[in-house]
Amino acid sequence: MPEGHSVRRLARQFDDVFGGETLAVSSPQGRFAAGAALLDGHTMIESQAHGKHLFLHFDHALVLHVHLGLYGAWDFGGDAAFRGASSIGAPRKVGERETFDDGTAAAYAGPPAPVGAVRVRLVGRHGWADLRGATTCAAITGAEASAVLARLGPDPLRNLPPDRERFVTGVRSRKTPIAALLMDQKVIAGVGNVYRAEVLFRQRIAPLLPGSSLPRDAAELLWDDTAAVMGDGVRDGRIITTPASYWGEGAALPAGDEARYVYKRQGLPCRVCAVPVGLAELGGRKLYWCPGCQQ
Repeated sequence: MPEGHSVRRLARQFDDVFGGETLAVSSPQGRFAAGAALLDGHTMIESQAHGKHLFLHFDHALVLHVHLGLYGAWDFGGDAAFRGASSIGAPRKVGERETFDDGTAAAYAGPPAPVGAVRVRLVGRHGWADLRGATTCAAITGAEASAVLARLGPDPLRNLPPDRERFVTGVRSRKTPIAALLMDQKVIAGVGNVYRAEVLFRQRIAPLLPGSSLPRDAAELLWDDTAAVMGDGVRDGRIITTPASYWGEGAALPAGDEARYVYKRQGLPCRVCAVPVGLAELGGRKLYWCPGCQQ
């Protein structure tokens, strides 16, 4: 499932390539036909990300609300002008992972015929975006979008002044294991399985520790570190939680396995203490941790 940094990059991309444009909105698959008709021919004025939720705001006060879920992804295509000016560059697919174009652009003659179950297609002057497989795809009102946001916890990538304290209070008021709390989008929005495993290791926090047992200063540092590594993810377009000292000599970025401390490294020696990385199931999701470092 895409984590919060990918959705934030996605929002930037939509602002860059569709912001201020009147869009043709359709549902080639047909499942979103009624919603597409409400948005078709209107101007997208703003894209907003909060946690794993994306909100595309249109000029007639309706909003396209998308949550990619486990299998959703956006595909993009267009001409040389269809390239984001922000750090996202020009992704051709954003889902669990991002793929990028090769820096060249063929003459644009409009979007291609839809391939597969395209829930919604957005088409502007210079390019198109197709959504497949999303858990949520709905045309909603601004009030309904506000209600969705009200149910979510603070987003570390927004990191507004009250957010840190709200997270700390939310965590320390519950006896639920901290590893489960980090996956609860009402407690903190945008963290998924990779960031959960990695920030708990970086802070040397035992994953089954009850939230109420986490000292205040440790909860504050956990928030700060999560905000920092997720911000790095927005910049880099991938999750990197290890420092350069763990990468190949002279590497500007890590190879796949070098980018993380514990996630999907079960049975391998911990990079710090050499104890084998553990694997368990918690709340139906795989949990990775180091039994030596995280006691």
